[in-house]
Amino acid sequence: MTTKPTDAPSLQSPLSASNAPSVQSPSSASNAPSVQSPSNASNVPSVQSPSNASNVPSVQSPLNGDPAPRPFLRRPTTVAQVGNTAIGGDNPIRIQSMTTTDTNDTQGCVEQAKRIIMMGGELVRLTTQGTREAENLQNIVRELRLQGFMTPLVADVHFNPNVADVAARYVEKVRINPGNYVDPARTFRHLEYTDEEYQAELRKIEERFVPFLRICREHHTAIRIGVNHGSLSDRIMSRYGDTPEGIVESCMEFLRICQREDFQNVVISIKASNTVVMVQSVRLLVKAMDSEDMHYPLHLGVTEAGEGEDGRIKSAVGIGALLTEGIGDTIRVSLSEDPEYEIPVARKLVESIGECTYLRAQAEASLNDDTVTLCLDEPDWETFQLKAAMAVGALFIDQKAHRLTITNENFTHEQLTALADSILQAARIKFTKTEYISCPGCGRTLYDLQTTIRRIKEATKGMVGLKIGIMGCIVNGPGEMADADYGYVGAARGKISLYRGKECVLKNIPEQDAVQQLLRLILEDQKKLH
Repeated sequence: MTTKPTDAPSLQSPLSASNAPSVQSPSSASNAPSVQSPSNASNVPSVQSPSNASNVPSVQSPLNGDPAPRPFLRRPTTVAQVGNTAIGGDNPIRIQSMTTTDTNDTQGCVEQAKRIIMMGGELVRLTTQGTREAENLQNIVRELRLQGFMTPLVADVHFNPNVADVAARYVEKVRINPGNYVDPARTFRHLEYTDEEYQAELRKIEERFVPFLRICREHHTAIRIGVNHGSLSDRIMSRYGDTPEGIVESCMEFLRICQREDFQNVVISIKASNTVVMVQSVRLLVKAMDSEDMHYPLHLGVTEAGEGEDGRIKSAVGIGALLTEGIGDTIRVSLSEDPEYEIPVARKLVESIGECTYLRAQAEASLNDDTVTLCLDEPDWETFQLKAAMAVGALFIDQKAHRLTITNENFTHEQLTALADSILQAARIKFTKTEYISCPGCGRTLYDLQTTIRRIKEATKGMVGLKIGIMGCIVNGPGEMADADYGYVGAARGKISLYRGKECVLKNIPEQDAVQQLLRLILEDQKKLH
């Protein structure tokens, strides 16, 4: 068995200053922080307090050029060493994405990873659903390194801890999901536990998790404890309910084991398709960690955000709310598009933190008659959308107001009104159009996701207020669709299951018939209501 090298040369992406894309890595050779040797990264508990905004530009008032009255300050964290890339502390906020290719397809994964890296991605994640895929990671790593790409790779593991053990030998980081690492997949059953029985379940987790940590320590592999709202275990749900407290405890159970084992090479994420749940849960996690003297770096993302303008705005509302509070050390914008297109969007969010922190304070000061007023003179439409959503998202997530007025002389009244409505919908304040909860796809996806999303949106675009979940596989569906009215979930290759709420009502129907069957189901239900 070949393991990843621990003394890999410090070789950079083959981009040079003369041919680098316009989207830059947040760190440059002139200001990059010193990188700790991976050999001691697993037991470095010191907390770095960021002395500056790292890759966040200084903030100038949009009105008069004076320095912003509220400087951007990041939450102090420990540093996780992921190959040659450090996350947390005073390091730049890292940008990452995930391949959508089959992990058994070495060349396909290599080519897509290269596109992500060439756009400025600093970590690349690959789905790793089985031992075969985990073993093939070594071939993907080898080919990328031979071509001069040293960007860290991350294995994404669900359901099978044995796969995580294998993957940890080959890649720089492994993501595990507490909801299905030891606990069985979610079935929405209510389980009763005595305190003694519950403690016994926690011991099962520790007995399985500790050997994995030892493998990671031996191979200098970082981990991400990645909680998804949609895949909380029945055990957690039965004790804590579908609450931010339950989401946080799902994470803390694993972090306490890391603390007892003195394993510090850890990044954490809590994700949800619901921006309110995501933001409230991450804030609560930070408080819980602080209370137990934990200061791990955080990975931010709104999962199943969708595609196009809606996906970008939803991501900016959720991720931006936390970034403007100094929370977040690495981000992924999850779009149902080719993964390299996520990188420029994420970069704009990071580059806008300082300005949007200032704009958020201005917007909050404007509160009057349940209305927020945002004044922003930005000529580029996409950048304007992202900055607006990022600046005011937290105010609506916290329900400080329920109406939004945006002014910008570069765009029409109709455009500004539509943007305000999209932000209010992303923050769960007011629904003015169909809501689509669609995953970005990965190597687990069982059908043509992007084409299917377009077909479903075209068929249902006039159904105001309806929520439709579109999931490539069963990892987060139907969990992430818990508050959706209908769900479209990949069940097997070319087979789709349709859901009404949490209930599967049509199983394993042919992909070519599934969109029409979904539309028929919706229309039949609507007829019954009238």
